[in-house]
Amino acid sequence: MQETKITIQETTNDTILKFNSTKVLINGGSYEFANIDEARNSPLAQQLFYLPFVKKVFITANFIAIQRFDIVEWAEVQTEVAAQIEAYISEGNVVVNEETTSTKKEAIEVYAEVTPNPAVMKFGTNKALTQTDVEYKNIEEASKSSPLAQAIFNFPFVKEVFISDNYISVTKYDMVEWNEVFAEVRTFIREYLVEGKTIIKELPTIATSKTPEVVAPIVELEGIPAQISDILDEYIKPAVAGDGGNIAFRSYDEQNKVVSVILQGACSGCPSSTATLKNGIESLLKEMLPNQINEVVAING
Repeated sequence: MQETKITIQETTNDTILKFNSTKVLINGGSYEFANIDEARNSPLAQQLFYLPFVKKVFITANFIAIQRFDIVEWAEVQTEVAAQIEAYISEGNVVVNEETTSTKKEAIEVYAEVTPNPAVMKFGTNKALTQTDVEYKNIEEASKSSPLAQAIFNFPFVKEVFISDNYISVTKYDMVEWNEVFAEVRTFIREYLVEGKTIIKELPTIATSKTPEVVAPIVELEGIPAQISDILDEYIKPAVAGDGGNIAFRSYDEQNKVVSVILQGACSGCPSSTATLKNGIESLLKEMLPNQINEVVAING
C-alpha cells in the first residue's frame, strides 16, 4: 500500500486550509459538509467535526479543505489536523461511502469533439473526473493508477490517454479513422462512468512513470517562474483545455530567458502546436513580461 502524505496549503480565505493528499481519496466529484449530520456518509468528515473549531469540510479526489471558526488560528492547530488526516487515510479507512451518498444514478453525458490534432479526440463529460491531470502512454502505466484509462487502452487503436477535470483526450494509431470508432468509445466511457467504476485509484508518481523527464516538478515557484506559471494557468490553459489539451510550466532559464513548457493531451504532437507556441504563448509572455522572455520551447508529455 502506498504511504499517504498530507501537505498543508493556504488559500485566499484565511479561514480555509487545504490538506493535500498523495493518495486518491474519492472516485471523482466532490462533497461539501456543513455539519456532522450532513457528513453521515463520510466517516472522516464526521471525525473532523468533533474538532470544535471545524465549520465546514470539503472533500475532493486529492485534497480536503476545512473552514474553521474564529475561536482558533490555523497556525495553532494545522499540524495536528494534518497528522490526524494522514493517520486516518494511511490506516485504509473509508473517506466517503460513495455508494450510499447517491440515492439515484448520476445523469452523465459524454460528448465527442474533434481537436486541432487529427489523431486526438476529446470526450467531454458533465462529471468531475480528477483534480490532477494525468497522462498515460501505454496500458502498463495506466494499470498502476487508472482503471478507466486501462479499460480505454483495451481498444486496439488507442495509443495514449489523457484525463483532465471534465474530459478525456484519446490519441489513436493510424490504423483507423475517428469517424469509424468515436461513437463506440463515447458509449464505453459513458457506461463506465454511469456504473460508478473507479476512475483513478492512485496518482502517478515520478518513480512509476516511464517518462519522468517530462513530469512537471512540484516546487514552490517564486519570481519570474511564478509569474509565468500564473499567466499560463489564467490565459493559456483554458484555451488549450477547450481543444482537449493541457500545458504546464516546466522551467525557466534565467540566463538565456528561455521558458520550457510541457504539452499534453491533444497538444502533444499536434501539427499546429508549434505555431500556437510561437504565435500565441510566446507572444503573450513577451508582452506581459517585457525583457524577461526570449523564447518558449515545448516538451511533448
